[in-house]
Amino acid sequence: MKGKKVLVILAAVCVLPLVASYAMYFLWRPDSTVNYGQLLSPRAVPAEALSTVEGKPFAFAATKGRWTLVLADDGKCDARCEQLLYFIRQVRKAQGEHQERIERVWLVSSETRPRAELLNAIEGTHVVRAAGTATLAAFATGSAHQRAIHLVDPLGQVIMRYPDDPDPKKMIKDLQRLMKYSRLG
Repeated sequence: MKGKKVLVILAAVCVLPLVASYAMYFLWRPDSTVNYGQLLSPRAVPAEALSTVEGKPFAFAATKGRWTLVLADDGKCDARCEQLLYFIRQVRKAQGEHQERIERVWLVSSETRPRAELLNAIEGTHVVRAAGTATLAAFATGSAHQRAIHLVDPLGQVIMRYPDDPDPKKMIKDLQRLMKYSRLG
C-alpha cells in the first residue's frame, strides 16, 4: 500500500504542473501588461516596390533584420506630425548603443514633397511615397486619424501600434525592453 501512495504522489508532482500550465495559458489572461504600445496580431508588411521622395527605390525588405518605427501620414505634416517625427527620432537616439538596431520610416500618402527644413531635421529617416499601396493599408489604424506610430519587428511584421498621442518616455521603455531581451535585429 505504501508503494501505491508514493507512486500517486510522484505522479501528482509530475502531472500537476502540466495541468496548471495549460489552465493558465488557456483560461487565464492577465489584466495588465508591461508594454505601452498596443500589441497587434502580427501581419507582414507587403513586399512591394516603393520609392522615396527623392525618387530612389525602397522596399521594406531593406529594413529586415532591424526594428522599424513607422509613421504613416499624408505628408502635409502639421505641428502634430512634426512632433511624432521628433518622438521617433528621440526614441531611437535614447537607445544609445542599440540605436543602430532601429530604423525609421515615414510613409507619405500624398504627392506633396515635405518641406526641405523638415527633411533635414529628420535626416536618416526613410521618407517613402506609399499612396494607394498595400503597404500603406498594412499600417491603417482603423480610426479617423490615419496617423499613428507602428513598430515593425526584424522579421518584417507589424506587431505594435502606439496611441494617437504617445508618451515618448514609455515608448523608450518599450524599445529598451525589446533591445535587452530580443536577439533579433
